Parts: sequence; structure tokens; C-alpha cells
Amino acid sequence: MSDWTVPADRPDYDDAVEAALAKLDLETKADLLAGMDMWRTVAAPEAGLRSMTVSDGPIGVRGRFWTAADPSLALPSPTAQAASWDPVLVRRIGNLLASESRRKDVDVLLAPTINLHRSPLGGRHFEAFSEDPYLTGRIAEAYVAGVQERGVGTTMKHYVANDAETDRFTVDNVIGERALRELYLRPFEMVTAAVNPWGVMTAYNTVNGTTMTAHRELMDVLREEFGFDGFNVSDWGAARHTVEDVEAGLDLAMPGPLTVFGKHLVDAVREGRTTEAAVDANVRRILKLAARVGALEGVEAAVAGRQDAIDDPDGLLREIARRSFVLAKNAAPTGKDGTDAAPILPLHADAIHRLALIGPAAKEARILGGGSATVFPPHVVSPLDGLRAALGDRVHYAQGVDLFEQILPAKRGFDLTVRPVRNDGTEPPAEPLASGDVKWMGYLPGEVDPDDFHHAVLDGVYTVTTTGEHVFGTRGNGHHKVLIDGDTRFEGDHVFTGDDPFEAFFGPGVERFRIHLTAGQQVRVRHEYTPFEFPPGFPPSVLFGLMHTEPRPDEDTLIEEAVAAARDADIAVVVVSTTELTESEGFDRRDLRLPGRQDELVAAVAAANPNTVVVVNTGSPVEMPWADDVAGILLTWFPGQEGGSALAEVLLGAEPGGRLTTTWPKTLADAPVTRVVPTDEGELHYDEGVFIGYRAWQHRGTTEPAFWFGHGLSYTDWEYETLTVDGAEAKVTVRNTGTRTGREVVQLYLSPDPAADVPGGIEPTRLAGFAAIEAAPGETVEVAIPLEERSFQYWDEATHAWTAVGGVWTAKAGRNVNDLRLEAALKA
Repeated sequence: MSDWTVPADRPDYDDAVEAALAKLDLETKADLLAGMDMWRTVAAPEAGLRSMTVSDGPIGVRGRFWTAADPSLALPSPTAQAASWDPVLVRRIGNLLASESRRKDVDVLLAPTINLHRSPLGGRHFEAFSEDPYLTGRIAEAYVAGVQERGVGTTMKHYVANDAETDRFTVDNVIGERALRELYLRPFEMVTAAVNPWGVMTAYNTVNGTTMTAHRELMDVLREEFGFDGFNVSDWGAARHTVEDVEAGLDLAMPGPLTVFGKHLVDAVREGRTTEAAVDANVRRILKLAARVGALEGVEAAVAGRQDAIDDPDGLLREIARRSFVLAKNAAPTGKDGTDAAPILPLHADAIHRLALIGPAAKEARILGGGSATVFPPHVVSPLDGLRAALGDRVHYAQGVDLFEQILPAKRGFDLTVRPVRNDGTEPPAEPLASGDVKWMGYLPGEVDPDDFHHAVLDGVYTVTTTGEHVFGTRGNGHHKVLIDGDTRFEGDHVFTGDDPFEAFFGPGVERFRIHLTAGQQVRVRHEYTPFEFPPGFPPSVLFGLMHTEPRPDEDTLIEEAVAAARDADIAVVVVSTTELTESEGFDRRDLRLPGRQDELVAAVAAANPNTVVVVNTGSPVEMPWADDVAGILLTWFPGQEGGSALAEVLLGAEPGGRLTTTWPKTLADAPVTRVVPTDEGELHYDEGVFIGYRAWQHRGTTEPAFWFGHGLSYTDWEYETLTVDGAEAKVTVRNTGTRTGREVVQLYLSPDPAADVPGGIEPTRLAGFAAIEAAPGETVEVAIPLEERSFQYWDEATHAWTAVGGVWTAKAGRNVNDLRLEAALKA
């Protein structure tokens, strides 16, 4: 178990909670279990309770407003954070997020996401930490500790098994008891035991026939077995049952106020379908949360006073990114012979006369996945920005391909504002937009009364960037009218009938008209939008978008230009990426291919210049058919707003510190688990049991992945010297045998006795511990890794209990799950 110091409850909390509860009538208590709006809870001044604010999320603290007018720091994605394999660093991430929360008056952060990378097709893969429950738990412990030690609450999410997005509101995930315990519940158990999180979020999905907000059995596991004593909030719009949800321990149905609680709950009590005592139990947990975050009068918050801001947040964001980058391949360029041929990385700035930087994502940085994790950073450093800052005019850019195959929110060349219009035609001042996306979630600007809202107007000037045929479109349920220079070019309705209220917005837009425009021309754009109704079950929200695509360049010409740039350069760096229409909340991926003609681009550049490095700017695995043809591959995930600066530093010599948190297949067909689409009956069967990720690859043993779990190269060399096991601790010594100071992640795995008899089988190897170290050339470092009892157990479905796997186990230490260099036998 990890040793974290976490805020303790003050001794007067219980008395304060009971005193506040006694001042509340049934109607007020029922109201407290529903949100006041999209992001705030209901206040009860008579009990000294103020409203509390919650906010997404895992990548940055957006706050109440989904707008570029209220910017937020954009961190590397959670998969990137976990790729550091460094709980100490992740704790600092938590501190930074808490500081951002305080700045935005946020009491509770809706994070971390501790679902697993069950399939590489999962749409929110980038938002979760790992395929391994132990690594997920360790990273999440540090994240929660870092946030809560600064007085801001966290919510572990999504409880439980929200591992895919397809039909997430209705899918019934059918999971065996053993897999549920060993894999999907394990991170929640670890975090609860280690750091006492103040909240949990129950998922949209059903598990084994019961919706999670009403799943009393699994909530009892969390509370009674694991010891969780925090509050339970629904995912947004997930609560569907008044009596079942309140009696299962759902404390807060969000968003409000129109939920299954409130008046519905009062009626249920008065009609005898549930009891006021059941309501009181849930209200106590809301009041306890309020005491912890300082929202209840008469008691001191768990962490008193406002915390100091984090010094140099941009510097910390660069450090996080550097430590997350995974050097997947680093070979001598093709055509270089001899044993002394040096790997292509790091690059030596003094030796570079011309560097070709290629790819649309090199210029338009891809720093986020799509969906509720979206934030609006104050600035973004692209790879082109970062490398030009380091190398100046020696960097030559070529676009290479047109990445976007679908229409996207209007952005480049657009200067836009948006405002609501009241029924009488009056309107508050407009607010600026970073793109054509409008997301008024739970509020209307200018304090416009929802009953007085008529429509929204998005308008501004488009300075045309490219001559040719431009495509305009819309997205969002409702009536749209788009005008160019005062002429109506489209007027009509968009109707979406799916189950997911956000899918109509997070999904692709719809083309509406085409118009020929000339570069340099300025046109006036106006988009009037009237929703049919506010999204049902949600507070008044307006979600719509003006979409646009520039004339598509001739891609053959773009590739030829990129090849010419590469041929004339000492080094070619190609940045490949996915898009928000590939990796996002609300839908799953259909394949693992890079969008567009990026694979063709890489192959052509590599053929022109053997000194080619590919930067893979994605949140989750992609196929790399060109992997054998390039000298270097660097995985940078979604690296946050400072990603371009961090990339330049790593390419030019800073140690790439990351290790894979999930196994990357060569092709989708090779992946052991790919099912994310439910059956016609609405069921998604987890038939693979405990064999996901590297467990499945090793258990199956028929194909090799592109890169194993834990993989990541260094700019120096390491020798693993000794491994000893003494009781509940393993000690590993490693030596830096290279010429540079470096960073290593020492990984410890356990393999059971081959004669072990476990019903359903047991994985050949399981992660049992790890330690991130740094060492100078020639330096030897010893690390001590504790061994937990749980590492030697499996969940017995016959006895419904953890059971030891006897016999002789083997401890193995090394650089990844398939590169284990030392072994030691031990008795369980």
C-alpha cells in the first residue's frame, strides 16, 4: 500500500453535519440531492450551507464556463501523465490542478478517470491511465492525494466499467465476478484505501443487469468493503430511478434541478415508497463534503486557507510532457553500416543545417481529445513553434497532407463572437469565440433568463486564407440560418434522435452549402441558431456550431512538396496525429488507422531521407505500417499546451522519460480485445475475463505487439545487476552504463508457479511494483519495491473471496513486461 499523507476529517464534522441536517425540512433535503444547475449544488442558508461548484476534469480545470473567454491550463492527457510512471510527479500534477480549481472557485474536480484500456478502440482511451489496474491505481492515488491535500475534492470515475462509449447510456456490460474484482474494481479499491477520495461518479452503463446509479450491491462493495466514505454523484444525466437510486446511495443527481430527486423524491417518501431516513443518509454525505471543502459554516475545512499558486506552471507542464514522451524506436538511419553507427536521437543542434518539419499537426498542435475533458488554454506551443524557437530558420515546414476529412468548427481566419437574444430582441454584450463551437452548458451569458431566451447569434468576419470553393456547415439540434455578407445561404433544421444528448454536438457537422471565395477577401458571417428545446433533463444549455472547411489542396502536390523538403534536409521530422473526430467522448473508434493519407506521407518521406523521425501525436494506439522504414519513433500523446516546447527539448537532448501504459498492437486484427459494440440485445460481454492488455498477449502467445506494456527507450544505457527478495520487499540495483545522465523506470513483475491451479487460468505475468530513478553515467542505484499480499492472490468465484495462489512464484525485474532481465524465486 502506498504511503500518502492525506487531509484528515476534523473531529467536529459529525456534530456539524447532524446540526445542519436538523435544520432542513424534507423538501430542502430532497433538493440538496439534485444539482442547482449544470455545475453547482443547491445551497441551504438556514443550515449554513453554501453552493458548491464542480468541474471537469482530467486534463485541466474548465470551471463553469465552456468558453475561451475563461481560459484554463491544458495538461498532457491522463495517459501521458501515467506514462511517466512517476507518482511523485503526478502528485505535483494534482497540486497544479488544485491550484487551478481554487483560481476558478471550484470545490470538486470531476477526475480522475480510472477505467481501463480494455480495448484500443475505446473513444476515451486518452482520458484513462492504463490497461493495468495496479498502475492505474498507483497513478490515481497520487493524483487524488495531490488535489485533496490542497483542499479540493476529487471524484473517482466512472464507477464502474465505463470502458467504451458506444451506447453508453443503455449498454449492459456483462462481466464475470473475477474480472470485475481483479481488474475493474481494483483501482477504486486501491485509491480508497490509500488516499480516502472525497467523491465517486457512477457511470451511465449497466453492469450485469443493474444500472450503476441504482447498483446497491456494487455501492455496498465500495462503501462497506473498501471503506469509501465520500459522496456519490451521477454522471451527467445518468440518474433514472428515484427510489432505486436514493436507496443505492446516489447522493447527488447531476445536472439539476430537473432530476429524479427533488419533488419526485418528496413524493416517494410521502407515498411510502422510500423513507426519510434513506434521504438523510445521502444528505449527510453532501454535508460532509461541504465540511471538507469549507462550504459549511461553523467548521473549518479539511485544508484551511487558500493555497499558494504553483510557481512556473508552464515549466511544470513542459516537465510533465518530457517525462511522458515514449521513445519507441531509436535506430541508426537506414544505410548506415558498422557497429559504431549512432542512433538518430538525440539530434545535435550544431550539426543541423536544415530540418524538414512535416505534417499538419506540426503547425496546428493536437493537444486534447474531444468531449467533456475539453479546456481552452491561454496559449499553445506547436511543434513548429518549439523547434523554430530552438533552431530558428533552419526549420522548414511542409504540410504534407490535408488531415481533416470531415467538416470542422470554423477557426483559421475567423474572428467570431456570440451572444444570446431575448424574446424582445434585446441582447447582452457578445463574448469572443476561439472557434465556431458554442457550448453554453447550464448557463446563458449576460444572465439571460432561460424563459426569455429566443435564439443565439454567432457572427464576425472571415478573412479568407485560400482561394477556391469553401464548405460551410452546422451542428446542433435546432433551426439554423447562415448568412454570408447578408445573403442567406442556408436555412433549415437539424434533427438528432439518438440516446446520447451530447452526440449531436460532439459528433460530425453537416455540410450545408459551398461558396467560392478569394484569398484576402473579408466576408461577414452570421449564424442564427434556435434550439427546438433545451436538452431534456439538463439545465438550459445551448450547443451548436458553425462548421467550415477550406478548399482542399491537391494532396499529391502536398506530398511531393514534403518529399522535396525532406530530400533537401539533414533530418526529417514528421508529426502524425488523430483528430477530435477520431478520439472523443461520445463514440468509439472504428479502426486504428491514422486519418487521411498520413501513412503514405511517412512512407514517402522515409524513402526520400533515411534520417526520418516520426512523432506520433495521438492519445491511444495507432497502426504504424511504416515503423520498420523510419529511424526514430517518439510517442507524445496529447501533450498539453507546452507540448511543442517539450518536443524540441527532447529531440535535442532532454531525456524522454515515458514508458507505455498499454500494449500497442501492430494491427487492429492482432489486438486481443476489440469488442466495444453491444449485441442487438444491448449487452457487451467481457468474455475475455481477466485477460486484457499484456495479460492477454502473453496468455495467447500467438502474435507479437508493436510495442509491449512498459516499453520505452532511453538516451543512455542501463544494466540490471541484482534482484533480491526479502519478505515483502524486492530490491533491484541498476547501473547507468552510458555516457549521459538518464531516467529509468524499474519494473517488477510476478509470475505464478507453473503448477498453480486457478479456475479459468491465471495470467503469466502481472505488474507488482515499479520505481522511477535518475542516475549519472557510471552511477548505481538500488530501489526497494514493496510487494503487496494482493499480488499473490486471485478472486475465487466459488467462495467470493480473495484466495492465495500457492507454490513458488518468480519475481522478475526489467525494462518492460517482455524485457525482464533478472529473476528471483520466492514463496507466496
